[in-house]
Amino acid sequence: MGSRPYRRRLAWGAAALLAAGVAVPAVASASEAGGSSDVPALSAGHGAKKAKNVILLIGDGMGDSEITLARDYTVGAAGRLNMDKFPLTGAYTTYSVDKDGKPDYVTDSAASGTGWATGQKTVNGRISKTPGTDKAMPTILELAQKNGLATGSVTTAELTDATPAVLASHATDRSCMGPADMKACPNDTLAKGGPGSIAEQSVNHKVDVLLGGGKARFDQKVTEGRFAGRTVTQQAEQLGYQVVTDDKGLKNARPGKPVLGLFADGNVPVEWTGKAAAQGGTEPQRCVTNNPERKAGTPGLDDQTRKALQLLEAKQKAAGSKKGFFLQVEGASIDKRDHAADPCGQIGETAALDRAVKVARAYAAQHPDTLVVTTADHGHTSQIVPLEATPPGLSSTLVTNEGQKLKVNYSTNTPGKPQEHTGTEVRIAAQGPQAERVLGVTDQTQLFTTIRTALSLR
Repeated sequence: MGSRPYRRRLAWGAAALLAAGVAVPAVASASEAGGSSDVPALSAGHGAKKAKNVILLIGDGMGDSEITLARDYTVGAAGRLNMDKFPLTGAYTTYSVDKDGKPDYVTDSAASGTGWATGQKTVNGRISKTPGTDKAMPTILELAQKNGLATGSVTTAELTDATPAVLASHATDRSCMGPADMKACPNDTLAKGGPGSIAEQSVNHKVDVLLGGGKARFDQKVTEGRFAGRTVTQQAEQLGYQVVTDDKGLKNARPGKPVLGLFADGNVPVEWTGKAAAQGGTEPQRCVTNNPERKAGTPGLDDQTRKALQLLEAKQKAAGSKKGFFLQVEGASIDKRDHAADPCGQIGETAALDRAVKVARAYAAQHPDTLVVTTADHGHTSQIVPLEATPPGLSSTLVTNEGQKLKVNYSTNTPGKPQEHTGTEVRIAAQGPQAERVLGVTDQTQLFTTIRTALSLR
């Protein structure tokens, strides 16, 4: 029979699975298991079947290297981030496809987001439309709305950027963010009978909570249709949105009307800053944790997540609905600072997303019928390398919160050019109803099925 330490590990694992809403069968005896030690026979699909709510947290470009870098710097090599504490963890593949449906091994955020938003793969640059025929595909947010759920999207990027865009819009190209940005999407224009820009579609969808950057896109004027001559922000107000631009406005937003939060003209400035990686490396540095470019009154991602949860829950209660909500939260600039070989900016944004993960898990602790998932859309370039290494690209040496030196390398492109995504699989972790579906190695498109199954969306 198994040793006492082994039995303790089994008991701990069973407790973690039960906390995630997964039923754990009794441990078989050695003879029953057909082996010489006790084996827990976990069957996928057991446990709580139905979720009332789903919170999906996306770290854009947050591969295992990015998570490890943030962990090492902020809580130490032996420490654990909030996102490390999910009871069930797997990995998924992220590749996109070409117009003929054949693999394109390195995805962008548009194609990857389309994967979990629609359950189907598409070409890089496309927003929730088919790869070959450019036809709109229903998204998980649209299905949630159709089934009476409240919906929300929170991001540190522009609200018209690829990851939030895949939920509430359909565009031939991700660049078609505002009415003045439609060059790459001629058939999507209102003049051609299309749905319009990503900004127009987002507010037309009447998503209950939209929080992020991109005010300049929403300040563009609509040129065709019912709202011609008005800005998209004015269009939103006419559709009943409360428009807020800072932390005070967000705190004062009340349920009953949808909320559009625009906290920066472009992407929301990052929380941390420091010296970018350089050829030959940098002198050891500590990150600056109060970026002077971040305007006072800009709400943190955790604060936005907390407020979004309050608004979505209150909306359903006020309506007397027993239905829940679907909320997506994106830490967008992990990716953007990785492209710029900026380790401090990247780590600070990972830490910001981790605080949002803490908010989501605290909500789920009070509402166990909530499925919480955290994952990434693709891997990225940063790698932790030995201090004595002399990388051919860009590198930086950091002094961590443990007082130790750490070297990070960026070498997926020639110095002077933006760093690139990678085609690696990425982490997916979860707790709550249907969380066991993330175990093993799955594909990004299966996340759509997990959420749809958990919420019983027709």
